[in-house]
Amino acid sequence: VNSLLKSLTSTILNATFVRPASFYLNGFSNIPHEKYYYVFLCFIYIMTVLGNSFLITLIYLVKTLHTPKYMIVFNLALTDLCGSTALIPKVLDTFLFDRRYIVYEACLSYMFFVWFFAFVQSWTLVTMAYDRIIAICFPLRYHNIITKSAVASILLFMWVFSLSLLAAAVGLIDRLSFCGSSVVQSFFCDHGPVYYLACNDTSLNDTMAYIVFVVIMIIPLVLIALTYVSIAISLSRIASGVERLKALKTCTSHLILVAIFFLPLVGTNIAAVISYIHPNARIFNSTLTHTIPALLNPIIYSLKTEEVLNSIRKLSKNHKKRLRNKTFCEKLPSL
Repeated sequence: VNSLLKSLTSTILNATFVRPASFYLNGFSNIPHEKYYYVFLCFIYIMTVLGNSFLITLIYLVKTLHTPKYMIVFNLALTDLCGSTALIPKVLDTFLFDRRYIVYEACLSYMFFVWFFAFVQSWTLVTMAYDRIIAICFPLRYHNIITKSAVASILLFMWVFSLSLLAAAVGLIDRLSFCGSSVVQSFFCDHGPVYYLACNDTSLNDTMAYIVFVVIMIIPLVLIALTYVSIAISLSRIASGVERLKALKTCTSHLILVAIFFLPLVGTNIAAVISYIHPNARIFNSTLTHTIPALLNPIIYSLKTEEVLNSIRKLSKNHKKRLRNKTFCEKLPSL
């Protein structure tokens, strides 16, 4: 009888997909004063929007920053801004105002946009590493290799490929049936915690999850590591220690961004695979990984560089000059 019931259930599930009206986002469990943490995330979001919006505006207004390198920086700032906006406002609405139910379609959209912008951010860091290796290892050919059209093509391919892969990953969830719990053990509609709730075969989703993890985390990290091995070899051949130090300084900001973005996510996922990691620890680590890099990117990589600081001074001087001219014109007697 039991085998007959299981067979009948399997047939029904294969014929029709059972989808819940909504999912329940569980978030942290048994943590006192957790709302203060979400207030902290709100502060991070405000600073992220201000920093990245300022950087985007600066690159757009200052003609001297219309270079291939700052096309990549512009792309990173735009991705950080969009990624934070896709995630944090909804997290705040969910947990600060206790609106933890999210409809099925909105959950899948939420999942897509959060991971899509994480994907683009990851590969933008790879593009920055490519820019650095050409600048240090092939300085005389840099302007011939790193052109505006070449960078635009790389960035366009990156966005299209990210869109395709994440659309496939999220689309595969739509073929699953959810006939049991609808409680998502995460702070947003995360890919793994959602498809784990399905009651039919998820082997294809498992495969896609591994593919997405490898393409977003492992391959970019390996490529960046190989890039810096090549840079280290190239720098070891430079006789002057001053030149070596100068070249290294151009890489430190990028290395800090790579460490902030990749290490927590890779560490959390590896820990989840090889051993048990408490949901609260995973959620805490994941929220910071999705939010802190977007806050620090404009500060670490851009706002402290000499080119950007000079551009800020130039804009400030032009603004003061316009104000003085306006004041002078207003004081002139009317004819």
